Amino acid sequence: MPKAALFVCLGNICRSPIAEAVFLQTLKEKGIRNEWIVDSAAIGGWHSGSHPDSRATKVLSNHNISYNARARQIEDTDFNEFDYIFGMDENNISSLRSQQPPNSKAKVLLLGDFDPEGDRIIRDPYYDSGTQGFEKCYQQCVRACNGFLERLQEGNI
Repeated sequence: MPKAALFVCLGNICRSPIAEAVFLQTLKEKGIRNEWIVDSAAIGGWHSGSHPDSRATKVLSNHNISYNARARQIEDTDFNEFDYIFGMDENNISSLRSQQPPNSKAKVLLLGDFDPEGDRIIRDPYYDSGTQGFEKCYQQCVRACNGFLERLQEGNI
């Protein structure tokens, strides 16, 4: 049975699509893509149905990663369909924990906790001009996704 990971940020158009795409690429590179179900979602529904921010897709494209999913809002059922739900910052984690139904199976985790450089918070680059914040988000996601998979393989999660 495949494992399942959901990446969540405020609107599902910046950080969580980047994290989802990076995680998928990482799984593919490790030859374990078929062992995972991966998705992303938003805390709020403002952007539901929208494509990611063009700066997010530009950064992904610059790293030869294509992404074409659309934003959606997290649902209560996600907490039983996914094994791991990753928030990008403490506000995401707080919202996720308050929405999480009792006795659901998902572990709610801060993605940045797996960054070996200790860069715990993946800051929202939405209001930035340019792509610099999106590139930083991408780099953090690469480190954190690899860190998560290493810790999972070691049995430390």
